Amino acid sequence: QVQLQESGGGLVQAGGSLRLSCAASRIVFSITSMGWYRQAPGNAREWIASITRSGVTTYADSVKGRFTISRDNSKNTAYLQMDSLKPEDTARYYCSAVSRKTYWGQGTQVSVSS
Repeated sequence: QVQLQESGGGLVQAGGSLRLSCAASRIVFSITSMGWYRQAPGNAREWIASITRSGVTTYADSVKGRFTISRDNSKNTAYLQMDSLKPEDTARYYCSAVSRKTYWGQGTQVSVSS
C-alpha cells in the first residue's frame, strides 16, 4: 500500500519560515514527479510547486519566489522550503507523488499569524 507521510507544518509568524517534508513509501513503480498543493477554507485547491525526477522545478505565480521545492530520489522524499511567509499562505498543504497514478498525502496545516 502506498503511503505519503508529511511533516513540518505548524504555526509561524509572518515573515518566518517552515520546511515541509513528504516521504513516499511502498510505491512499486518509479515516481516521475512530486508536487505540493494547498487549500484554504472556501477556496479551490491550488497547485503551488512541482519537481520532476530529473530535478526540473515549476512554481505557481502565487509563490513569488518565496518557496523552493526539492527532492531526494534515493529517499523518495520531497521538500518545500517556505520563506517570507504571509498570512495568506495559511492553508492545508498536500503532497503528491506521480507514479502509475497520482497519490496524495494526508495534508498538513500551515498557519501564519500576522
